[in-house]
Amino acid sequence: MTLPAPVVAALRCSVCGDPVELTGRALRCARAHAFDLAKQGYVNLLHAKVPSGTADTAEMVAARVEFLGAGHYAGLADALARRAAELRPELVVDAGAGTGYHLARVLDEVSGAHGLALDVSALALRRAARAHERIGAAVWNLWEPWPVASGSAELVLNVFAPRNGAEFARVLRPGGRLLVVSPQPAHLRELASVADLLEVDGRKEERLDAALAGHFAPVSRTEHTERLTLSPVDVRRAVLMGPNAHHPERLTRLGDVTEPLDVTASFLLSEYRRLP
Repeated sequence: MTLPAPVVAALRCSVCGDPVELTGRALRCARAHAFDLAKQGYVNLLHAKVPSGTADTAEMVAARVEFLGAGHYAGLADALARRAAELRPELVVDAGAGTGYHLARVLDEVSGAHGLALDVSALALRRAARAHERIGAAVWNLWEPWPVASGSAELVLNVFAPRNGAEFARVLRPGGRLLVVSPQPAHLRELASVADLLEVDGRKEERLDAALAGHFAPVSRTEHTERLTLSPVDVRRAVLMGPNAHHPERLTRLGDVTEPLDVTASFLLSEYRRLP
C-alpha cells in the first residue's frame, strides 16, 4: 500500500510546510524532514501524542467497521456520493475520515477523483488507507493547521467530525464545496433506553453557520431520516463506535439488550460554497 501521486502533491511537510515527495517508503521535503509510511499505507505526520480520549480506539474502529459494513448508513453515503458526482472534484479531503467508509463511496461514484483521508486515529486510518485504491491517508489533529497545500481541493467532507472552518476554507479552491454531516436531535434517540448517551447539541447548525461565516456561503441543507432495525450486536456497535465509547460508565445497560431494536437514523447534510 502506498500514497497516490495526487495526494502526495497536496500534502506538505508538517514541520516546515514545504512540498514533499514520496521516496521509497517515506515522504521527504527539501529540508530532509522525513515521515515513514506504515505498512498499511498511511503516513503519520503528527509530532506528539494526542490527548487521551481523543482518537478512536481499536474497539471503536472495529465496531464502526462492522456497523457500517452492514449497510446501516448506506443511504447517507449514497447521498454524499450523488452530490459529489454532480460537483466532479479532482481531490476530495475527508476531514475526520475515520475508516474511510464515506470517502470510498464518494470515490466509487466520482471516476478519476482522489481522496485524502485525515484523522487523528492511526487505527482508523489503517482501514481508510485500504478502503479504496485512490485514497491516501494521513494522521493529523484537525484542530491544528493542516499539512495540506492551500487551494488544493475542490471538495471537503466532514462527517461527524471536528470542524475547523479556517482550514476548510484554506485547502479549498475559490468556489469549492464543503459537505458537512451532523446528527439531528432524533438520531438514535431510542438507544437512550439502553445507554446514557451524550446529548446532541440542538444549536449545532447555528454554531456551524457562525463558525463558517466569512469563509463560506450556505448552499443547501437536507435532512436524511430513516428507520433502522438493529440486532442486539449492532445496537452495541452503534453506541461503541462513537464518542460515547469514551464514557464506559454510561454504557452499563448495553448487555441487557437481547432483542432487535427499531431506531431512527437522522442526519443533516449541509452544503457550503467557499467564498472568493
